[in-house]
Amino acid sequence: MTAQHHIPEGYMQNALGHLVPINNVSEQDKLRDQIVNELVQDATLINAALKNFKAKAFNDIDDLVEIAADRFGAQIGGKKGNLSLASYDGKHKIQRTVANRLAFSEELEAAKTLILACINRWTANANAHIHALVDRAFKTNRNGELKTAAILDLLTLEIDDQEWSNAMEALKESIFIANTATYIRVYERIGTSDNYRMIPLDLASVLVEE
Repeated sequence: MTAQHHIPEGYMQNALGHLVPINNVSEQDKLRDQIVNELVQDATLINAALKNFKAKAFNDIDDLVEIAADRFGAQIGGKKGNLSLASYDGKHKIQRTVANRLAFSEELEAAKTLILACINRWTANANAHIHALVDRAFKTNRNGELKTAAILDLLTLEIDDQEWSNAMEALKESIFIANTATYIRVYERIGTSDNYRMIPLDLASVLVEE
């Protein structure tokens, strides 16, 4: 836990931990400091509210499922599944989505070796589209991670080649479920139509009128 140091009245602490007389701090720096700290405080409150909402949503949905099960004497166990819940008037909808997060074991390296061997062997006649898919599949992101969807795209290619088939078998065997993630999505009906729009709960998707 970070120790909180008392800052004497009439001083501000800079990024190096030095105490600077407030009269020596420019008005622009003071204003920036004020705005940043106020926004961080607001964000902290919003983050706490989102955590509370997520926990409440999970618990309330679990309770609803349990009540429905009790009515029929059913015992619910095992993994939770996807659910779609609608308000009585149909204006609002809540979805619980459970998604598997896939990862790859050491067999992926064997698959990669076989795939690259195929590409090298086909170089003269290889389809440029296949080249592009292979390059994209094994290109890592900024965090050095492979893109799961790009690798799985290789399984959709129909290529009559034994070495390629062996590579695809190695690729299939490398896939395993690392963990699961549960999402809550909230929707509202658009007017009187049958279409719904999602109420965004992530900052990037929130629309702000200018």
